[in-house]
Order: sequence, then structure tokens, then C-alpha cells
Amino acid sequence: MSYTTGELPVLVLCSDAQQYICKYMRPNATIAYKLACEFIGAVFADAWRINTPSFALIKIMPEHWASISLSHSSSAPAAGFRKIEGVIDITPTSFRQVEVNTETLYQLLKIALFDFWIANEDRTYNNANLLYDIEKARLISIDYGGILNNVTFDFPLLQLTETDSILGADIFTHIVKFVSSKQLTEAVERLKKDYTQCINRSKQKSSLLTEMPQEWAVPSVKIENKLEELFSQKWLSATWENFVECLKSYSNYEK
Repeated sequence: MSYTTGELPVLVLCSDAQQYICKYMRPNATIAYKLACEFIGAVFADAWRINTPSFALIKIMPEHWASISLSHSSSAPAAGFRKIEGVIDITPTSFRQVEVNTETLYQLLKIALFDFWIANEDRTYNNANLLYDIEKARLISIDYGGILNNVTFDFPLLQLTETDSILGADIFTHIVKFVSSKQLTEAVERLKKDYTQCINRSKQKSSLLTEMPQEWAVPSVKIENKLEELFSQKWLSATWENFVECLKSYSNYEK
């Protein structure tokens, strides 16, 4: 099965009996870097303990490409995210189904801070890139193809603006208007403590990026340079300050 959205992902059934939504190589130089971003985003979202679909490198066989009915096929490993059942897409019409409590507030704040840190420009007020598991009352982060300032490997990282963030979306307004100022402050204080642990776990997991497929032909030096930026104290401090300032713009947070 193929999708008509964005990078034209395909749905495949893999040897572990699970379905994966896969993005794959095409004859376009930028696609390899987008796949690298998907890989990086998945590794670090997991390190942050953000709910996100399980990631795997998927080998799609020629006979499988034929069954998908696409004119294109690729022998390079695809970036695959396991399909999660029983979830809804967060859209301007569905966000009200998200349960409002201090835990969903914290989940959303953590995803927002993650985006600020990894410079994700593809989760905004009109494009949440979030799923919601109604039964488990959890937000699920998806799609990392727009991290690092929308796949910018040749220039320094830039902080997100207010309009680049999920904090400006209806879902954040929906949640924050039903929590008290005290609850919001407590959530931010909890997140500030967690931030250091998230970064430390990300550093420990960064070695996984050496497993990036050679077929993608993304120079390792470019990955290394970006990691150096992400983990620099200057970037870490600026990220937190920017996150707090943007939070003030969209809520009653005052500290």
C-alpha cells in the first residue's frame, strides 16, 4: 500500500509480522538527508522517552515493490516506523478528543521542547505530526523529516520562532486553558529537571547513528558536526530560554 502524502511513504508487512510505514531512497539528493533526519529524530525521541513509533531499517524486496504498484523501487534500506493501531491523527477537528490532564500537558510540553532542541520545523499550528491513543491517553510523536531546520546540514542551527512550534497550535490551547497556573509551573519545573537527563541519554544513544545505511551516502562528518552543535552548552541553554519565552507567549506561564 502507498500513501499520497509528503514523501509518498509505503506500508509494508515485515518479517516480524508487524506493519511499517516506510520512507525510502529516490533519485533526489535531498531524500537521503531526509532519511538521515528520520533516523536521528527516531533515535533521540526514544532517548527522550517520548511516545513514538518503533523505528527500523527495512529491506523492501523487489517483489514487494511490484505489489505496491509504484513505478519506483529502491534497493537501499528504508526508514520504517511501526504502524500503531487504535490511534487518531491530531487535526484542527480532532484535537478536542485529547484528554486534558497534567500528564497530557507534560507530554505535549516535552514534545515541544524536543522540537526546539532538535530544530524541528515541521510540527506547527497547522501540522501537528501527532497521533493520539485514546485508550491509553497518550500523545505520540511522528515524522522527523523536518528536523535540523528542515534538513539543513551545511549551515549552523537556528532556534525556532514562535510560529514554528506546536505551542501555537489548537491542541496546546485546548490543554493549557484547563490547567491552573500552578500546574503549568510545576510541569515546566519537572521538564527543566528532565531536560538534562534527556540530553545525557541522547548522548549515550548517538553512537547508534553509526548504523546509518551506507547506501544513503550521507557524509559522517556532517552528522558529527550537527551532533556537536546539538550537544553544545550554548545551544542547550539557548534552547531552554527560547522554549520558555515562546511558552510565555501562548500561556499564563510567567517565570
